Amino acid sequence: MTRVKICCISSIEEANLAIKHGAYAIGLVSNMPSGPGVISENLIEEIAASVPLTVLTFLLTSKQLVDEIIFQHKKCKTNTIQICDRLLSGTHKQLKEALPGIKIVQVVHVIDENSLKEAIEISENVDAILLDSGNQRLTVKELGGTGRIHDWQISRKIRESVNVPVFLAGGLNPHNVCEAIRFVRPFGVDICSGVRTNGKLDEQKLKTFFDKVREADNN
Repeated sequence: MTRVKICCISSIEEANLAIKHGAYAIGLVSNMPSGPGVISENLIEEIAASVPLTVLTFLLTSKQLVDEIIFQHKKCKTNTIQICDRLLSGTHKQLKEALPGIKIVQVVHVIDENSLKEAIEISENVDAILLDSGNQRLTVKELGGTGRIHDWQISRKIRESVNVPVFLAGGLNPHNVCEAIRFVRPFGVDICSGVRTNGKLDEQKLKTFFDKVREADNN
């Protein structure tokens, strides 16, 4: 089955609900320049500690310095780090060496064909890549949670060109996830607003989303 990451988890109750329906991973959003789902580092630590070891807990960070990411992770204690912006100081290799056993996932915001080159270069030193629809070029950066889809043609090229798992994010919902999976064939899909109502995780939308993922996998 295509793995499902439910992002923007804001409580232990939401984490439990996502896991009940089959979440492979949950996303815990730390401070961001824009976008939904931001919670405190104390709450991230609390939620991560409550989750079974079989489920991946992603710390979404906007930090761009390896030393700062390491410091933040020591507070939050997730088993995975999702870097939502480009590193400015330090390398993915240094991060992995400093945090043995912690999975490193780099976000690539799919804007144009240059994203393909970026993903290929990054893939050598990370555990997975997550393709999203943000834009780091804006005055106020978008690092996820935009609710927009991007060019799945480029996403498919990236998935075909790298040797690490690829998660697909950006504007997914129960209505388009079948098409997304069939076209891109990602390792996993990542969703936030598409399974929420008024900002809260909606169990019916969640159930429908998982049903659609299974439908795509079975056809």
